[in-house]
Amino acid sequence: MATISAALSVSILPSLARRAVSTATSSPPRFKRAARFRCCAEPPSPEQKETSAPPPPPPAPPSSLWGVSTSAWTAGVAGLGLLETGYLSYLKLTGSEAFCPVAGGGCGDVLDSDYSVVFGIPLPLVGMVTYGMVTALSLQENGDELLPGLDDLDIRLTLLLLATSLATASAYFLFILNTKFVGTSCLYCLSSAFISFTLFFIRLKELLQDIGLARIQKFVGLQLAVAVIVALALTNSYSSATTQLKGTGDFVLEPYKTEVTSESTPFAISLARHLHSIGAKMYGAFWCTHCNDQKQLFGREAMEILDYVECFPNGAGKGKKMAEECVTTGLEGFPTWVINGKLLSGDQELSVLAEESGFVSESPEQS
Repeated sequence: MATISAALSVSILPSLARRAVSTATSSPPRFKRAARFRCCAEPPSPEQKETSAPPPPPPAPPSSLWGVSTSAWTAGVAGLGLLETGYLSYLKLTGSEAFCPVAGGGCGDVLDSDYSVVFGIPLPLVGMVTYGMVTALSLQENGDELLPGLDDLDIRLTLLLLATSLATASAYFLFILNTKFVGTSCLYCLSSAFISFTLFFIRLKELLQDIGLARIQKFVGLQLAVAVIVALALTNSYSSATTQLKGTGDFVLEPYKTEVTSESTPFAISLARHLHSIGAKMYGAFWCTHCNDQKQLFGREAMEILDYVECFPNGAGKGKKMAEECVTTGLEGFPTWVINGKLLSGDQELSVLAEESGFVSESPEQS
């Protein structure tokens, strides 16, 4: 047994010794491989820093019109609207007389009518607040910190919708002016419409320049929705409005016949016969002084030949309406001549009427 144990020990020890030797000789390469995979944290070079993060793109240039930013244009135009509506608000709240720079204009008639109030609020006051908001937002867009907390997208969208509502309201009021106030000239109404349409086209131009025509479709739906809401609101507010001449709200002006005292010249009589033969008509009102002047210019005999249409045959004032023929003709004032489909507003010289109608007189006398 001892011999066997000795033989076994001799046979096992060399194997253990070889295993130990092989372990000892193989350990250094293992450490070297570990060292070969060491992590290095060396600072990047300046060239690597420059190439790792590309510089931000330059900001897009602001929209401009004739070298001036659209923000400045919007603020300037809205400022004009603010001044106009501020003046009209003062007149409306104080009951003062409106100054009409056009002779025979009806600025006061419109300002004192039911159409100058929206849901109980004076219309000029609504316009003044709206123009003030557009002015403030435009200055904010131009770099002035007037309204903190608003980003550029919010400002642009709000300005676009405000301009759309102003343009829609102006178009609606122009329709009212041409259908309910036929023959009335309102310079303030026309100037306000011009300002509103100008603002709308400025904001639309900026939108086209910034996002292009392909992406503008998403904004068109929103603009149409705003326009419909404004039109429906105004229609609802004016559903019971009536048109009255200024100062006739409490009484009715009964019609009366104007007497023509002047005698007609041969030229006036010949011209009247010619105008009658081609179907020309003179539209007027019994209370219109310019119409009376035109009648006196023709004379008594010629006026009996002319085709004259009285636009207020039943009187003027509360509950009185204009004749349907005068409404559909689209008159711009009194008197108005319709000659060969052309409208001539105001009293005209006989020579002008002869030229417009193609009348050639055999007599050299003209008035």
